[in-house]
Amino acid sequence: MKHRERVWAALHHEVPDRCPMQISFTPEFAQRLRADLAQREASAAVASALPQAHNPHGGGNPYDLERALGEDMLLTSVGWANSYYQAGGEYTDEWGVGWRAQPYTTPFGVGHYTEMVRHPLADDGAIASYIPPDPNRPELYEEAARVLREFKDEYWIVGVTVTTIFETAWALRGYERLLTDFVERPDLAEHILEIPYRYHLTAACKLTEMGVDMIWIGDDVGTQRGMLISPQTWRRFLKPRLAHFIAAVKEINPQVKVAYHSDGDIRPIIPELIEIGLDVLNPIQPACMDPAELKRQYGDRLCFWGTIDEQHTLPFGAADDVRAEVRERLATIGKGGGLIIGPTHHVQLDTPLENFWAMVDTIVTTPCQ
Repeated sequence: MKHRERVWAALHHEVPDRCPMQISFTPEFAQRLRADLAQREASAAVASALPQAHNPHGGGNPYDLERALGEDMLLTSVGWANSYYQAGGEYTDEWGVGWRAQPYTTPFGVGHYTEMVRHPLADDGAIASYIPPDPNRPELYEEAARVLREFKDEYWIVGVTVTTIFETAWALRGYERLLTDFVERPDLAEHILEIPYRYHLTAACKLTEMGVDMIWIGDDVGTQRGMLISPQTWRRFLKPRLAHFIAAVKEINPQVKVAYHSDGDIRPIIPELIEIGLDVLNPIQPACMDPAELKRQYGDRLCFWGTIDEQHTLPFGAADDVRAEVRERLATIGKGGGLIIGPTHHVQLDTPLENFWAMVDTIVTTPCQ
């Protein structure tokens, strides 16, 4: 099967030749993987120089790593999430959010996370005059146009507009301030939420018009043990916007699929995500939610993307543990289609290459059930 045919079958609850796969990486792991692939002489393209840009969400990637691994989806991103992993120890993105690189040490070297340190709307006086970036700039969509032109015949193309509402809003306002606004100043919170919502809706509609196969939206609203905000707060501030967002892109193309990302345990809102038209839920963290149980409850109405444990098994387990987990996912949540398998986060620098290849090789050699 072509890569896009494999994804199409899985998302229509049909059984493809193997489970479709999608994997993203942090910049440091991508460099390790590229060097390893070069040693394996996987391809002349992979053995070439390191990429000039890296974005784990897809925008700006050369896509050679994904294609060399046999991944089935290519991601192209427009939106605030592209602010992560920019160059430099400190920088300010085009939204006015300030960032600082924070190092961390692993057995395989030193990596860097980027953390927010300044929020442009923390001061109430800055809100009225704030002008967000323009989502209609043609240059934002040049990468998506190239990906569609060069790869759509073979791959399932995903237009990424994650950190769609809540995460970008609290990046602008500050996390504690926005949560306080939900309670004390709900009208102000609504105003701030509209800024990223309108931006990402414009981008998603444009990407849909261009011909992407899927729109990927989402915000982290879960923790390891439950919702980050109450379901009632989610219903008040986020659900109506998400419902309109999904309806808007499906009005442009009724065949486009919509995926929603949230880390953590978000079981209280899954039925309502289905109600408003969601097709695919990501990333299904097994430390928070039981993938097999979600399949039993919602597998006839929802597809899933992710499920391989990036918190424990992939970085800290043995290669046999990784193989066993992949096989378990394929036999449970992947049975009968409905799964795009992959790690529940970007693969981190602390992941042994033996574990990474155990995951990839098991996925691509195990037939679907």
